[in-house]
Amino acid sequence: MKLSEIKQHLSHLETIAFQLPDGKLVPSHFHVTEVGRIDKHFIDCGGTVRNESVINFQLWEENDYDHRLHPEKLVHIIELSEKVLGLEDLDIEVEYQGKTIGKYNLDFDGTNFLLVNKKTDCLAKDKCGIPEEKPKMKMSELQNTSCCAPESDCC
Repeated sequence: MKLSEIKQHLSHLETIAFQLPDGKLVPSHFHVTEVGRIDKHFIDCGGTVRNESVINFQLWEENDYDHRLHPEKLVHIIELSEKVLGLEDLDIEVEYQGKTIGKYNLDFDGTNFLLVNKKTDCLAKDKCGIPEEKPKMKMSELQNTSCCAPESDCC
């Protein structure tokens, strides 16, 4: 989800809820303690130099039950961050403390913001000798093709 998208979704909400991949909700007394830009400059295993940038939200919850973050307040925080930090309309990454700090992609189901597990990947599969995954097909779909029918003259 891009920064512009979260602002659009927030404009239609009365409350904010973040849902973890296991279906549990982040406690409603969470705070967004940071909004920023993270730039990553790295080299992949194939020798290609790469740059990636994301907008980072850090969610934090503690025993502060008297404060709830409302959608209009989060929009204000985002807009201030855009102005002060010069943020672009980049993808959002969310940090949240579990057993360790988890990093998640962000999605929206119409009600809740969904924290989506991120995965590592090889960015240089062709240089590492990792074959591209072949599309999986059901045998029943292959039997429905006419190329191998007795009258097709293909064999």
